[in-house]
Amino acid sequence: MRHSTTALVLAAGMALAAPHAALAVGDGADSLPISQITLYRSGVGSFVRQGVVEGDAQASLRFRTEQVNDILKSMVVLDLDGGTVGGVTYASKEPLERRLRAFAVDISDDPSRAELLTRLRGAQVLVRTTEGEERGAVLGVEAHDVFHTETHSETVEYALNLLTAQGVRTVQLDSVRSFQVLDAALAEELNKALAALAEHRADTTKSVAIDFTGRGSRRVVIAYVQETPVWKTSYRLVLPEEGGDAGPRLQGWAIVENTTDEDWLNVRLALVAGQPVSFRMDLYEPLYLERPEVPVPVAAGASPRVYSGGVSYFRAPDAAMEGAPESRRGVTARLAVPGTPGPAADKAAGFSNGFDLMVERAAAARATATQEGEVFQYVLDAPVTIARQQSAMLPILSALIDARCVSIFNRNDGLASPMRGVEITNTSDLQLMPGPIAVFDGSAYAGDAQIGHVPAGDKRLLAYAVDLDVAATTTDRGASSVRKVRIVDGLIEQTTQQQQTVEYAFENKDREQGRTIIVEHPLLPGWDLVDTPEPKERTQDTLRFEVSAKANDAAKLAVTQQVVQSQRLEMLSYDLPTLLAHQQAGRASAKVIEAFREAARRQALVQDAERTIARLQNERNEINTDQQRVRQNMQTVDRQSDLYTRYVKRLSDQETRLEQIGAEITQATNERERLRAELAAYLRSLNVE
Repeated sequence: MRHSTTALVLAAGMALAAPHAALAVGDGADSLPISQITLYRSGVGSFVRQGVVEGDAQASLRFRTEQVNDILKSMVVLDLDGGTVGGVTYASKEPLERRLRAFAVDISDDPSRAELLTRLRGAQVLVRTTEGEERGAVLGVEAHDVFHTETHSETVEYALNLLTAQGVRTVQLDSVRSFQVLDAALAEELNKALAALAEHRADTTKSVAIDFTGRGSRRVVIAYVQETPVWKTSYRLVLPEEGGDAGPRLQGWAIVENTTDEDWLNVRLALVAGQPVSFRMDLYEPLYLERPEVPVPVAAGASPRVYSGGVSYFRAPDAAMEGAPESRRGVTARLAVPGTPGPAADKAAGFSNGFDLMVERAAAARATATQEGEVFQYVLDAPVTIARQQSAMLPILSALIDARCVSIFNRNDGLASPMRGVEITNTSDLQLMPGPIAVFDGSAYAGDAQIGHVPAGDKRLLAYAVDLDVAATTTDRGASSVRKVRIVDGLIEQTTQQQQTVEYAFENKDREQGRTIIVEHPLLPGWDLVDTPEPKERTQDTLRFEVSAKANDAAKLAVTQQVVQSQRLEMLSYDLPTLLAHQQAGRASAKVIEAFREAARRQALVQDAERTIARLQNERNEINTDQQRVRQNMQTVDRQSDLYTRYVKRLSDQETRLEQIGAEITQATNERERLRAELAAYLRSLNVE
């Protein structure tokens, strides 16, 4: 149901049946009492005032300062019998700091004594110190850093410089007990600034005046939205005694707080379950924009300039504005309210009179509520009276509902017993809002439960006590098995089936009454139930099964869930014995084994080539190490000796071998890369079932 403030105002206007005292200029809210209040669960409330005015009249309403922004954002005013709304006026709220800065002495930032004296430069003051009095004009305040040798610390001391008849005198501020501003005008400005501070602190309420212009007696409506406490619900569920004729009864109460400073006397109260978007915006305090400061233009010497071409954006006068009323030109504005006789343009648009428009919109609002049902509301049948700053608990529901007693077990609760509970079906025509429920078993209090939002016709479980007569145990089992192994795109695809089983066992120790136990089992996304009874209900996170345990008897439930998952592994990371075991169990075919062996053979060739390369590189490193040793020995041996000659021959033979090794490494590397490429191509082409 779409709810708008205007629709509520129009609907309230239809309720104007009994005549009200005429409202004269200066009358207050007493002649426009609150007739209808709609509270929302988003922290706002819509208020409707209605009454009768006589001739030109003014209604004055008072609000707390923090409420004015909501009033300025939402107020709707209607003069339903031919009058017009002159406008809404209220006292402006100048920002405190800006008001304080307007005085000759700026105290907006809570200045210290030294800062205040600095701002009084040039003013005549009388300073009283511990040594006497000094009179003169304030030159300024100096700050000095003073080092204390005893504590090895520095402090800042201030000195006041005064221009006296005897010259410039310096007075330490620490010795000043008081000072007096001798300039009467300046002292008065300081007093005014302090008075503005006190006024701002005491200014807790504001007056909003609404002007009505017209002839004779007329009906008027004022509606607005303001912040209100969220209305709450609480319930009482009375279960019938065994053998009784009456069924379970649910009683609902709405908890409403009147935190305003006005009594709610015989108001029509509606409680809406929807949550319209609502926000706060500071429309009350004047908003000033920072403007850049530019230097005063100074004419420079004339010099030649070259002007570039331009495009002219000349706009002809707006013909529609030439004949517009004064309000269109911004000279004066009058609040135009739908449904009041206005200019010919309004009549041409189809506005006949306020009462006809009011009936049409009220009927549309009711139709929307019935057909779409976007929000739900409780409308109290009788007017309600709640004194200011008082709260009330109002009955909004009393109905017989369908309910059955159950026990509820969820192993995540960490309890060794299920919970005693009730499965209720909302067979009333009303929606149940979230709130606590006190459960009574006959005339005895049984426990508390909590309920969420329950539309009409929905079922909910309520748990209100521990069922100590029933003991519950759980046992977990799990199993995992490979179902199939195949090769896909050169990878081993292993299909695995996992099963998890939870066995629930309940022992009912009650010798007189049996139990219907609802088991909430965790729902595993993607898992299927196997060898398990179909659950009675499914929620987003749980499966609900029912188990019956007779008096002084036991009952069991086994819930098995399984999932089949596929996992791909690098083919050569598998081992042949495991594959052979899968083949014997019928999970892998002979073709898979054959393809794996061929891939393993090709992998072995690659590994042989890598071992050849490693052997050659190791040999080359050994030769390089030996050559380094030989060269060091040759430095100490006579060049004409036989040993030196043998060293030269050895180095020569080693150089020949190094050349051969380089060629062999290149050949082995090329062979390895060829084998690798063949292995990769073979694996990419493998798709074996």
